Amino acid sequence: MAEKADSMERAKRGRSERGRQERERGTRRQERRPATEPAETQAAASLKQGSDAAVLELDNFLPYRLSVLNNLVSRALASQYQARFGLSIPEWRVMANLGRAAPLSANEVAERTSMDKVKVSRAISRMQTAGLVKRETDARDNRVSSLKLSAKGKRIYDKIAPMALAWEREFLSVLSEKEITAFDKILEKLDKRIRE
Repeated sequence: MAEKADSMERAKRGRSERGRQERERGTRRQERRPATEPAETQAAASLKQGSDAAVLELDNFLPYRLSVLNNLVSRALASQYQARFGLSIPEWRVMANLGRAAPLSANEVAERTSMDKVKVSRAISRMQTAGLVKRETDARDNRVSSLKLSAKGKRIYDKIAPMALAWEREFLSVLSEKEITAFDKILEKLDKRIRE
C-alpha cells in the first residue's frame, strides 16, 4: 500500500514538474516574441475579438508606415540636391517631371506628383524667379500655359538625375533583384488599387 502511495506521489510530482516546465517554455516563447505582433496577427486577433477590441498599432499600420518611409526617403534624397542647388522637395519634384515629360501644365504636374496645387504653384513660381522654368501660353487657349525647363533648369536637372539614380541604387542595395522586382509589382498593384 505504501509503495502504491509512493508511486502515486512520484507520478503527481512528475505531472507537476512537466506542467512547470511547459509553463516556463511558454513564458520564454512569450519573452522572445516581439513587443508588437505582426500586423496580420493583430488584424486576425481584432476580427476574432470584435470591432470594440480593435487596437490601432501605428508601427504595424501600413498607411502610417508608408507615410513615414516616404518622408524619410524624400529628406534623405533631398540632402543630395538641396544644399548644392538650393531646391526644395516640391521644386525637385516639379523639375524631375518637367525634365522627363515637358511641356506640362501646372495641373498636370500636380496630378503626376500627387502634390497639392498650391504647393505646386508656389514651387513653379520660385523656379520661374530663379530662371529654372519657362512658362508659355497655349496658342489655342490663352487660359492654359505650359511649363518646361529653361536651359539653366536643364543643366541642373542633368546634374541631379545621375545623383538621384545613384542614391536609389544604394538605397535598394539591401534588396535582392528578386525582391526589387516583387516590390515594384507590389507598388504597381497598390497604386492601381488606391486609384480605383
